[in-house]
Amino acid sequence: MAERLRAGLLGYGYAGATFHAPLLQAADGVELVAVASSRPEQVRAALPGVRLFAAAEDLLAADDIELVVIATPNDSHFPLAEAALRAGKHVVVDKPFTLRAEEARQLCELAEREGRLLSVFHNRRWDADFLALRGLLQDGRLGRVVHFESHFDRYRPQVRQRWRESDVLGAGLWYDLGPHLLDQAVQLFGLPQAILLELAVLRDGAVGDDWFHALLRYPDKRVLLHAGTLVADAGPRFIVHGTEGSFTKYGLDPQEDALRAGVLPGISGWGRDPQPGRVMGAEGGAGDYAGPDGAYTRYYPMVRDAILAKGANPVPAREAWRVMALLELGLRSADLQAWQTAADSLAG
Repeated sequence: MAERLRAGLLGYGYAGATFHAPLLQAADGVELVAVASSRPEQVRAALPGVRLFAAAEDLLAADDIELVVIATPNDSHFPLAEAALRAGKHVVVDKPFTLRAEEARQLCELAEREGRLLSVFHNRRWDADFLALRGLLQDGRLGRVVHFESHFDRYRPQVRQRWRESDVLGAGLWYDLGPHLLDQAVQLFGLPQAILLELAVLRDGAVGDDWFHALLRYPDKRVLLHAGTLVADAGPRFIVHGTEGSFTKYGLDPQEDALRAGVLPGISGWGRDPQPGRVMGAEGGAGDYAGPDGAYTRYYPMVRDAILAKGANPVPAREAWRVMALLELGLRSADLQAWQTAADSLAG
């Protein structure tokens, strides 16, 4: 491999332009050398000097590109990842990994046969609030957690004409934000025993789900995951109750808003959470609790190290496959209006 990992980006929509391109450019030892996009003028304006391909297959055929990042619409993730792996590339796929858990499993097995790294961009493992929460739980300050709530609420009353808000598999809020919240819950507590999901379409003119409420069953706790698009006055992002105290956190991690505003990683205070969480102890004492700064910038250097066999894959594909399986179980629960037990295959 060259001294710098040479990367190509498929797609320059919201995910490609907001997250992947700037994070690739900010990563030590990684070079963004090519983009395949149907928006050539936008790419040329933002990324002068980067090679531009009109078709994904042309980028995949480039011998000098070692890592392919897939930031295209959800229904293209599986065929493009499969083609990239068969072309001998290492692959990063934006979430959700695929449309179906079986497709995710197939990609895991293909990557293992080809000896290529396959990773999924579950970037919210590096949210400032999640890093703070994870540290708090590892410290044991709340005792044994019995109740956990994770909310990702927004106020977006206008329905936009885009694939994310259509009525097809892979669109809607469950597939947009559900992967983030499920992945965080599994990182904290492991796989649940069962899931109960309710979906709704609440905005005028909406056709895809724009509200969800999921309950995960664990032997000793309950985990609630919620997201809505008509929340003008958002409540807490996290609510956690344990045998020794409680934790409450308001506000979303600032990194997405910074990237959307064109603020590049590396400035002083990048990822710093302006709203620390609050811990209430069993004896009534309360105090702010702030963790480390958010760190989306860790992801691509860790990918490079994993390719060089110098570190671990930051998000192994099999972990993302389990998230896909939970997404599917959730859809089955919503259809049947009943609890769905997590399959034994989730532990594989």
